[in-house]
Amino acid sequence: ASRSLGPNIPAHVFNYDEAYKVSNFEQRLMSEIEFRLERTPVEESDDEVHHDAVPTGRCIAPVFDKKLKNFRAMEGVPVTLSCKLVGIPIPKVYWFKDGKQILQKNVHYKKIREGDGTCALHIDCTTNDDDGNYTVMAANPQGRISCSGHLIVQTGASRNRMTPIHSQRVKTRIQEVEDGEPSQERFFQPHFLQAPGDMVAHEGRLCRLDCKVSGLPNPELMWLVNGKPIYPDIFHRMLVRENGVHSLVIDPVVQNHAGVYTCIASNKAGQSSFCLDLKVLEKEVKHPPHFVEKLQNCGIPEGNPARLECRVSGMPPPMGHESPVYATGYVCLLVQPTRKEDAGWYTVSAKNEAGIVSCTSRLDIYAQWHQSIPTPMKTAPRTGSRYAALTGQGLDIKSAFPSTESGPILFSSSPRESQLESDEL
Repeated sequence: ASRSLGPNIPAHVFNYDEAYKVSNFEQRLMSEIEFRLERTPVEESDDEVHHDAVPTGRCIAPVFDKKLKNFRAMEGVPVTLSCKLVGIPIPKVYWFKDGKQILQKNVHYKKIREGDGTCALHIDCTTNDDDGNYTVMAANPQGRISCSGHLIVQTGASRNRMTPIHSQRVKTRIQEVEDGEPSQERFFQPHFLQAPGDMVAHEGRLCRLDCKVSGLPNPELMWLVNGKPIYPDIFHRMLVRENGVHSLVIDPVVQNHAGVYTCIASNKAGQSSFCLDLKVLEKEVKHPPHFVEKLQNCGIPEGNPARLECRVSGMPPPMGHESPVYATGYVCLLVQPTRKEDAGWYTVSAKNEAGIVSCTSRLDIYAQWHQSIPTPMKTAPRTGSRYAALTGQGLDIKSAFPSTESGPILFSSSPRESQLESDEL
């Protein structure tokens, strides 16, 4: 495999990653090196990246988009170990071999950084001493991260068969320069033409974050939530439509999807990013309406106001006649003034998304009796009877009941008995 890294640097990488797997012991050794490096001080990075003492704005810990791979190469050929990372601010990069930092003064290695986040360690001519474990560590004020790859350098007769091929490639490249200036490919840093702002999503529903980005070559996008990369799974999908709109689809949304989302677009010319805050509203628990207090039957004299009232609850709040019920659940129908034709059965219904419920009551309207001002009543002296207190109503109680408990009911009036008389009666 061959590709160009930087000006006039042919990188011939012999990648046997699919066939070549390191042993469990080697893997444990690399993991131990990474663990120690991420927790111990290191010398200053050789690259030109500088961080403020107090970081400003949003920070995202470094994340590897592509990690180092394991290589097997022949002695004497060039090898390039590369990875790709993103982070805000741009991380500093440190290279190590077998746990020992590779410094800038070591001219055997050439360190390369590209605008899209690609970091590479180039060896122009490998030797047996280059065999070992290589670790790259990225750091910014938000944190550190590292990954490792194993390089095996082989010696043998096959080297003679590969050297002429390498020499021919170098000669061809030199000839291109001698014949004229090589064509310079133009690169443009990514720029977001469309980006969403802070959003609110509903638990259990679908949420889509859309953006549109320009750049040359076409940028690659990476999504992160709270600084951690998002990979396709049962909740997340990354889509690209024909019009160039990139979408992160979250379906269905759950509570732990809330957080700060970052989209990083990168290509050879650089990278660009935007952030947004996603809030998740808790899913409503739906309950059908029910009456806390039902309508009651009532009778009202004609002309008086009538109130038919009840109290209802439910989630979401029920509707009555396409109008929302008050938060207290109180519903009232006022009839004022009442007429005879208002008498009858009245029904109130309440509904929401979970169901509907009804309640019925009877309203009776009574005719008003004509009342005149009564004339003064004549009061006779009381005899001490137990009915005396009732005679104040104008009724001769004693004459209306028998004098003995066993005798027949007689309706009579006697002037000798204490009584009240009314001109109306």
